[in-house]
Formats: sequence, structure tokens, C-alpha cells
Amino acid sequence: MNAPSGKREKRIQLLALGCLLVLGGLALVGPYGLLSWGEQSALLDARQEQLAVLQDERAVLENRNDLLDPDHVDPDFASELVRQNLNVVHRDEYVIDLETQP
Repeated sequence: MNAPSGKREKRIQLLALGCLLVLGGLALVGPYGLLSWGEQSALLDARQEQLAVLQDERAVLENRNDLLDPDHVDPDFASELVRQNLNVVHRDEYVIDLETQP
């Protein structure tokens, strides 16, 4: 067998150099490259703030769920829900409807 010719070896080296240049370019300007690091960091901060808000909402909902436990319902919370959803009031209470005047 003959040793690889000079032209073939040169093509292989150029192909390898091209692959290295593409990988280097992607490492610098690609979607996860060095130049997009600041954008990714800002996006991460925004997502963490959004996550904190959602965790607070989840804590409120978990608390409401605990108050409505079928074994021992919190009477104050149940009364609040009934009044809010069914517009129910006690006989000795007065409801004053405040409408905004234009």
C-alpha cells in the first residue's frame, strides 16, 4: 500500500482545521458561547425572580388548602369563602354597597 499522498493529507488537515475553527467560533459566539453569557445571566436572574413570586403564590395556596382540610376546616376561612362566593350574610349584619361616583 502506498503512503497517503500529500494532497490527501493536506485536505484532511484543512478539514480538521475547519472543524476546529467552527467549534471555536461556536464557543465564542454560539447560543451558549462567551458573548451570550451576559444575556443568559440576565435571563437567569429574571427567571429566579419569577420563581420567587410563584413560590410565594404556592405557599399561599398551600396555606388555603391546609385551612380547608376535610377533617378540621378552619371556621373563619370557611365563613369567608361562603360569604365571598355565595353572597351570604348573617341576619344582624348590614351590607353597604359602595359604588364609585363618576
